[in-house]
Amino acid sequence: MEPVIALQQAIHCLDRELAPGQKVRAFQKAIDVVVETGPGEITARADAGTLTDLDGIGTSTAEVIVDALSDNHDGYLARLDERSRIQIGEGEAVLAALRGDAHAHTTWSDGGAPLRSMAETAMSVGHEWIVITDHSARLTIAHGLNEQRLVWQLDEIQTLNAELAPFRILTGKEVDIFEDGSLDLSDDMLSQLDVVVASVHSKLKLPKLEMTKRMVTAIASLHSDILGHCTNRKLAGRGRPPSEFDAEIVFAACAQFDTAVEINCRPERQDPPEELLELAMDWECKVAINTDAHATGQLEWQPYGADKAVRCGVPVEDIINTWSADDVLAWTARHARP
Repeated sequence: MEPVIALQQAIHCLDRELAPGQKVRAFQKAIDVVVETGPGEITARADAGTLTDLDGIGTSTAEVIVDALSDNHDGYLARLDERSRIQIGEGEAVLAALRGDAHAHTTWSDGGAPLRSMAETAMSVGHEWIVITDHSARLTIAHGLNEQRLVWQLDEIQTLNAELAPFRILTGKEVDIFEDGSLDLSDDMLSQLDVVVASVHSKLKLPKLEMTKRMVTAIASLHSDILGHCTNRKLAGRGRPPSEFDAEIVFAACAQFDTAVEINCRPERQDPPEELLELAMDWECKVAINTDAHATGQLEWQPYGADKAVRCGVPVEDIINTWSADDVLAWTARHARP
């Protein structure tokens, strides 16, 4: 195996297990060093045991390179792959029914992999479609897309769709919900997108009444298709408490306006909590089981959401990810009626 390919596979596995960013960056740096150094010197140093003399090659990355050059299939990469594999639980049947992922990011915003890599990985895990939902401009920390950059991204998606057919990349965006409930993109641009995920990313501690009004206003928009990570809680690191809102009113609005509630599969989010998802089922809301992937390995996170869907009694037919791309497009088109 080529060392660069082995290092890329290691990054995929590290992202799958949500490894610390500095660890992933170390492997990305190692790829740059391997490319810059050239295959001849890399092979010679691997034989001599001097790879770690190169700035940017550490013990772990050196082991991956040596294993790749010696065709060792039981080394660091194999152990990493085994350790990071996600166990499928009670959601196996739901997982098998999923045909796509409606929330994924690329290097156009704050993702770690280019659009092509995300699409090709989605194909490799058996999907028929993926929605690319990079952040909107308001989220500057995530290098959100303004309208001009979005137009350029749409051009890239059109080119890739011609190449990757019958697999389909659906156009989309994770659009910020402003404090007044409006969306961070013009109506003209929103109308050009296949799928819109509306999410709160700021002022997460608004009073309950204000947050409820904010979310309901966004849900009622002609352009909103999916309500993203509704509580905004985080369970890892220092954590983050959930935002406060009237869940009965919010899910009633989702049911009224046919906006899907996202099961966000990110392990540090696990959003919404099960008691809220069960409430959404009482209102017969549609559901989207989305990875919110920011790297290729994270596209394998849907088992977490499938398990939760089963525990909370989500009907398979109400999970939009089980639909064909054409059915998804027909559903979102209905939301845009004047």
